[in-house]
Amino acid sequence: MSAFVKPENALKRAEELINVGQKQDALQALHDVITSKRSRAWQKTLERIMFKYIELCVDMRRGRYAKDGLIQYRIVCQQVNVSSLEEVIKHFMHLSTEKAEQARAQAQALEEALDVDDLEADKRPEDLMLSYVGGEKGKDRSDREVVTPWFKFLWETYRTVLEILRNNSKLEALYAMTAHRAFQFCKQYKRTTEFRRLCEIIRNHLANLNKYQDQRDRPDLSAPESLQLYLDTRVEQLKIATELDLWQEAFRSVEDIYGLMCLVKKTPKASVMVIYYAKLTEIFWISSSHLYHAYAWLKVFNLQKSFNKNLSQKDLQMIASSVVLAALSVSPYERSSRASHLELENEKERNLRMAYLIGFNVDLKVENRELLSRSSLLSKLVAKGVLSCATQEVKDLYHLLEHEFFPLDIAIKIQSLLNKISKLGGKLASASSLPEVQLSQYVPALEKIATLRVLQQVSRVYQTMKIEVLAQMIPFSNFLVVEKISVEAVKHKFLALKIDHAKGVVQFGDQGFESDVLKNHLATLAQNLNKARTMIYPPRKEESKLGDILPRLAETVDREHKRLLARRSIIEKRKEDHERQLSEMEREEESRRHKIQKVTEEAEQKRLASEIERRKNQRILKEIEERELQEAHALLQEAVKGKRRGKKPILEGEKVTKQSVMELARSEQLKERQEMEKKLQKLVKTMDYLERAKREEAAPLIEAAFQQRLVEERQQHEHDQQQEVELSRHRHDGDLKEKNRLTRMADNKMIFQERVLQLRQAEYDRIRAQREDLIRQELQSRKQEREFLRKRKFFLIEEKKRLEREAQEAEACRIAEEERQKKEEAERKAKLDEFAEKQRQREREIEEKARLEKEALLGKTAEPPRPYEPPGGARPVEPLGAAAATAAAAPVAATPAPGKYVPRFRRGGAEGAAPPPVPPDHWGRQDDRPPHGSSDRWRSSGADSRGSTFGSSSRSSWSSSRIPPRGNR
Repeated sequence: MSAFVKPENALKRAEELINVGQKQDALQALHDVITSKRSRAWQKTLERIMFKYIELCVDMRRGRYAKDGLIQYRIVCQQVNVSSLEEVIKHFMHLSTEKAEQARAQAQALEEALDVDDLEADKRPEDLMLSYVGGEKGKDRSDREVVTPWFKFLWETYRTVLEILRNNSKLEALYAMTAHRAFQFCKQYKRTTEFRRLCEIIRNHLANLNKYQDQRDRPDLSAPESLQLYLDTRVEQLKIATELDLWQEAFRSVEDIYGLMCLVKKTPKASVMVIYYAKLTEIFWISSSHLYHAYAWLKVFNLQKSFNKNLSQKDLQMIASSVVLAALSVSPYERSSRASHLELENEKERNLRMAYLIGFNVDLKVENRELLSRSSLLSKLVAKGVLSCATQEVKDLYHLLEHEFFPLDIAIKIQSLLNKISKLGGKLASASSLPEVQLSQYVPALEKIATLRVLQQVSRVYQTMKIEVLAQMIPFSNFLVVEKISVEAVKHKFLALKIDHAKGVVQFGDQGFESDVLKNHLATLAQNLNKARTMIYPPRKEESKLGDILPRLAETVDREHKRLLARRSIIEKRKEDHERQLSEMEREEESRRHKIQKVTEEAEQKRLASEIERRKNQRILKEIEERELQEAHALLQEAVKGKRRGKKPILEGEKVTKQSVMELARSEQLKERQEMEKKLQKLVKTMDYLERAKREEAAPLIEAAFQQRLVEERQQHEHDQQQEVELSRHRHDGDLKEKNRLTRMADNKMIFQERVLQLRQAEYDRIRAQREDLIRQELQSRKQEREFLRKRKFFLIEEKKRLEREAQEAEACRIAEEERQKKEEAERKAKLDEFAEKQRQREREIEEKARLEKEALLGKTAEPPRPYEPPGGARPVEPLGAAAATAAAAPVAATPAPGKYVPRFRRGGAEGAAPPPVPPDHWGRQDDRPPHGSSDRWRSSGADSRGSTFGSSSRSSWSSSRIPPRGNR
């Protein structure tokens, strides 16, 4: 339209165009009226236009037009009449849903009509041709042609409404209702892709709400009503996600709920938290996170026990049983330590995240394995009394798995308990928010845990076992499954076993080189070889002194070497300490310099930041002043243009300022608002009078219609009662006839009854006899088992006594062996002392003999020498000592034998000339040679002029080092 048309005229024109089939022109005409700026003055008429406009958009499936119109209508009604916008949106969603349902019903009717069109032919020729060409069935084709467009339009309707209502505090309830209807749409028609997009849309709306907190009409999440609406929306989202098996989206919904709780920092209602943790149990069970699943069940138990006053004892027992079984289903071993550091950090962060989602505040300094563990969970269950609330079968299973030690028959006992537990479960009557509890879902995990316990207990008792025996001990699992479980346990170092299929046995215990068995095998081999060498070559009883000295010499050398190495290490350590002190001093000096530099830089940064902030504030103030000045000019121009008729111009003859213009504009707005409020009050009063008049006129008509209805219902009641009496009489007559007809068969009935009773009595007697036989066999087997246990106990006691006797005998043998060794050591020491005494006696005899020979030798030359007479008759010089005189007189006393050495002064004795006297040496002799004929003996015995003052060993060593050989003299 080129010019603005009043809404009444536009509405009439649109209806005329619709009647003639020109819906597109009618839609365009209404769109122009709605998007016009002058349409705000006709709000009541505009609401009727919006209803018609929405109907046209739905009929023509024009979602874009509907969105534009709703956005414009929201601008008009946001502050004045929000309820009108709510009614229009509800009408829009109702029409879209109705059209989609009609299209679906039409498609179903079309499919049924196609199915019964021709009873003789399977399919029509055109259907066969279309199926061959298109490759789809008739229903798929009809859905694509009829249903899919309307479903797309309905989905677009939900998206449009959510986009219009987002972040609007006045329409929060309508926003939540639209989200719930969109969730139900996705659930009803299994629209998983649309559900993911819807969750993302709602998530983005909340993010924008937190991002732009200065928006007008922004919802206040701290208000209890708003928080409850947002929580209900996300709880519904979580429910639909679990029902559609979208577990990733369900986990993201859980994170949304937790983020909303952290954002508001308020604990929601207990009913909401119960649903939250109940859905967490399903999510963690699907993801095989049994530990977090058990912790979530524990939270559900605590909430139900604390806040649900109507909780029955049976339901509490069922929840407690679920908690205990979930905790027992957790794997008893943790992840292997071979993981990398990055994987461990990721695992730690994941555990922290899961702990926060479940509601456990943990310390960040605690290690990953100590955050949430199986052992701590079981201790909590026992401490908080959860185990006491569980059923007896669950308690027995807990004690068997955690405390009892029955390696041979534990699996059979566990299997009987699991068969009973698998039959428990059902819907909780007093806890409707929880899903149906089925304890049978824990049976596979409990069978795996039972298998691990059997293997663990058997490994403590047996070292080798046949595969057939082990397979018979675990009846609820195939040996392939047992092998797979054992391999995984060995991988995580929970068990130590080896399966030898060639021999058909299972070997328990670690057989590797790092095990305790083979860790010291080389040292053990060396000890055994040393013992064998001692047995083959026993040590000799007589050992020389050198054999005693050499071991001590090696120890001395080793000790000196170690002392030198220790001294060297001490010196090196002192050097390192000195260098470390120097480096620390340099580091402290460097850190002090860095601190001073850092303080200077921080001061400079603060100064620059304050300068930047000051300039920014100045710029902002300047921009605010400029904006206010522009607004003042705009207000002044509007005031000049909008002069009232019959009044003088605004601010005529006065000075125009920003403050005066703003005050004038504010006063004009206030006057207009007051006039509008007066008009609205007058309109409200008129509407009240009109409504009262309508009701006064309609009251007598309603009363007359009510009386007429009473008369008609009384007549109808009497007629229905009469018909019921007649029908009952006819039924009674027919029953009497049937009784008379069946009376003649009473005898046959009694005969048949007697026959059945006899058959049942015979069956009962047979079953009773079988049961007595079974009881007798069970008693016999239990008696045999008790006899076997008694014999085994007696055997164990006797074996223990035998081992104690052997230990006592071994101890006595060890004491006797020690005493024998001590006795032999004393005898050996006594023999060594005796041998040493004999050696010393022999040395004394040799010394005495040498002394006697020396005295005898000295006795032969004891005659006084002749005095030396020089040729001139001079007086001879007296020798300086007795040894010199003896040496001088010896050649004269005896004639030298032929072939012997004769000194020169002795050789010239015949001419009567004597050699000059030789002065004695420092030993008191005239010559440094030993006495004639005794040099070898003297050297060996060490006899000299001081022979009586030295020992044998010192003399022999001294003589060999001090006396030079005489062969080359």
